[in-house]
Amino acid sequence: MKIETLYKLYSQHYLVDTDTRKIRENTFFFALKGDNFNGNKFAEEALKKGASYSIVDEKEYKTSENIILVDNVLEVLQQLANFHRKSLNIPIIGLTGSNGKTTTKELINSVLSKKHQTTATLGNLNNHIGVPLTLLSMTPNTEIGIVEMGANHLKEIELLSSICEPDYGYITNFGKAHLEGFGSIEGVIKGKSELYDFLINNNKTAFINPNDKIQVEKSKKLKTIPFENSITYKDVNPFVKLSYKNDKIQTSLIGTYNFNNIAAAITIGEYFKVKDIDIISAIENYQPNNNRSQVIQKKSNKIILDAYNANPTSMKAALESFNNQKDKNKTVILGDMFELGMESKEEHQEIANLCNELNFNTVFLVGDNFYQTKTTSLKFEKFNDLNEYLKSKSFKNSSILIKGSRGMRLEKLLDIID
Repeated sequence: MKIETLYKLYSQHYLVDTDTRKIRENTFFFALKGDNFNGNKFAEEALKKGASYSIVDEKEYKTSENIILVDNVLEVLQQLANFHRKSLNIPIIGLTGSNGKTTTKELINSVLSKKHQTTATLGNLNNHIGVPLTLLSMTPNTEIGIVEMGANHLKEIELLSSICEPDYGYITNFGKAHLEGFGSIEGVIKGKSELYDFLINNNKTAFINPNDKIQVEKSKKLKTIPFENSITYKDVNPFVKLSYKNDKIQTSLIGTYNFNNIAAAITIGEYFKVKDIDIISAIENYQPNNNRSQVIQKKSNKIILDAYNANPTSMKAALESFNNQKDKNKTVILGDMFELGMESKEEHQEIANLCNELNFNTVFLVGDNFYQTKTTSLKFEKFNDLNEYLKSKSFKNSSILIKGSRGMRLEKLLDIID
C-alpha cells in the first residue's frame, strides 16, 4: 500500500498506537517488533479492542481486510510520520543535547502553549519510535510542534532530523553522556551537531546559548537566534531565581544548570510572540516531575531528587550547585552512571574525587562502578546494601541530594528517609 493511501486512512482519526494494552477506538495499530516481542501476534487483538487497522510485516498475520501487510512496520511508521509532518505545514522545533532535554522541552511547551496550540513529545519518547509517534500525535489543530530527539550513537540525530524536518533547532549542551556509544566527547559533539547539519543543509534556524563556545562554533553557517540578553541569573537556594526585562522570576527548578534551560524557553517564547507576562507565568508555574530535579519535603528533611538519569557532566553540575546552596547539613547519595564504556572507571573516580573536595557532611556512593573508586566516602556495591544501612540511620534537618542513572532506581530511597 502506498504511503498516500495509508495516510488517507490514518487522517480520518489521527490516532496511532503500538501497545494493545492501551488501544484507543479507531486507532492505527503498528505491530512493531523487538528483541523480546513480536507485535504482529497482536494484530487481531488490536482490532477486537477497537483499532480501525493493524499494520503488520509478516504475511501469516494478515487475516482480515483491516490488517495491512507492509515490508517493514517500523519504516512505514517513520515514513507516515514524515508524510504527516509535511502535510501539517507548521513550524517544528527540534531539540537535542546531552543534558536537560526533557526539562527544556517541557519549559518550551509551557511557554508556547500560552499563545499557541502546541504538541510536544510525551515524557522522553525521543528515539526512532518515539519521534514518529510524537509527530503522528499532532493534529490539524496543532500550531507548533516540539520534538525531543535523543541519541547514543552517531547518525541517530541525522535520522530523527530527516523524519521530523525541524524548522528550528536547539542543542542544550554537549556533555559526557553515552560515551560508550559515541566513543568520546568529540563523538558526542559530532553526533549532537547532526541537528545543526540538517538545519544548515535546509536553510533553517538555530536557537543558541551565546555563552556556549561549542554552540557558537558549530552554528557559524546557520541563521541563529541567541538567548534574549535581558535574562540574568540571580540566585539559587535551592530554586533558581532570575530576572527577565527587570521582572523577577521565582522558579520551582533547582540547580544553576537549569538557568540555560529556562533562558532557552524564554527566548523561544519571545520569538513566537508570547506576551512577557505569560512567559513569566509559564516559567513560575512549571513544576518538575518524574524524578527530575524534584524538591521533596520529608518532615525536617529536604530531598533533592534527580534520579531520572546521570552522566559525568550532569553529576558534576548537580554536585557543584548543591555545594553552593546555603544549607548547613548536606548529604549526598549518588548511584552509578551508565553507558560510559571504557571511560567508566575514570569518570566515576573523578566524581568520587569531587565529592571529597566539596563541602558535604556525608556522601554515600552505590553501584559496581562507584564501589571500585578510591574515596573517603561510604561505598556500597549493591542498592540493597545501601538501603539496609540507611534504614538504621536517622536524618534530621538535612538537605539530601539523590542522583544516579535510571537503572539504579534511587527514588526507592524515599520510602526509608523520613
